[in-house]
Amino acid sequence: MANCYLVTGCAGFIASRVCEMLLADGHTVIGWDELNDAYDPRLKEWRLTRLRQYPHFSFHQIDVADRPTVEKAFPDSITAVINLAARAGVRASVVNPEVYYRANCFGTLVLLEACRRHNVKKFLLASTSSLYGAHNPVPYQEDADTSRPLSPYAASKKAAETLAYTYHYLHGLDISIVRYFTVYGPAGRPDMSIFRFIRQIAEGEPITVFGDGSQRRDFTFVDDIARGTIAALRPLGYEIINLGGDRSVELNTVIAEIARLLGKQPTIVHRPPHPADVPATWADVSKARHVLGWTPQIPIEEGLRRCVEWYLEYRDVMRTIRLGDG
Repeated sequence: MANCYLVTGCAGFIASRVCEMLLADGHTVIGWDELNDAYDPRLKEWRLTRLRQYPHFSFHQIDVADRPTVEKAFPDSITAVINLAARAGVRASVVNPEVYYRANCFGTLVLLEACRRHNVKKFLLASTSSLYGAHNPVPYQEDADTSRPLSPYAASKKAAETLAYTYHYLHGLDISIVRYFTVYGPAGRPDMSIFRFIRQIAEGEPITVFGDGSQRRDFTFVDDIARGTIAALRPLGYEIINLGGDRSVELNTVIAEIARLLGKQPTIVHRPPHPADVPATWADVSKARHVLGWTPQIPIEEGLRRCVEWYLEYRDVMRTIRLGDG
């Protein structure tokens, strides 16, 4: 049966892929995005142009933290709200924490309140592996202690999760919270390592590595993340679920593989480790397998190959994209 979904942050990296998959399955998608300049807006426009090709997609430029506008524009008769609007990024949140709390915490509150008022029973919230901090053993399980986040970004997502539980408890909303682990893929965020490394190595620019490159991340391909997000739209009551690649890979290994795919030798500039970064992430995805029937399907080697091919196809534009600080 075809449904109608409100997807916030629809021009973003993950949300645009979620929208594409929903639309390809015959659903209707109402997309909201404020189109801010947190990173180069040309990438958002590139994604939005693809979405506009679908007849059952409509777009509205809306900031989810703008309560009067959200209340006025909130659609009737939708199946669920998929809240992927967020300010993302650990290091940038240390510099400008206020915008993170406005988007991630207050924006979530505005949407939860709209769901309550309009009797929308299903709410999906995108969260982050950054909540696990540096004190939990890997692989991270969903019941690990998340009371010691290392960045305002992680703290704002923790606050959003807590608000979501409150609305489940008080108002009966069916809540799915999906914690994402280092998502990458074609048209990815230019402030994240894989986009930056591909661009910089391809164009002969030096790449910056914080620390010695031995830090490990559970890199997760965007198609796997989008599939897991859609799977979590089923009735769950209140659940927090990790979505990760189920494999922790050293950053130096990723750099070497990108260099091999491009046939170029990288120039690496090392900088001190950032205090908000953690040494390793790794998702225990056994709950996602059990509850959602979901497992990651794209290994890092295949995912990097697709990213490099995409970059080379759109190189004329992507070589000029503002990268951000990563």
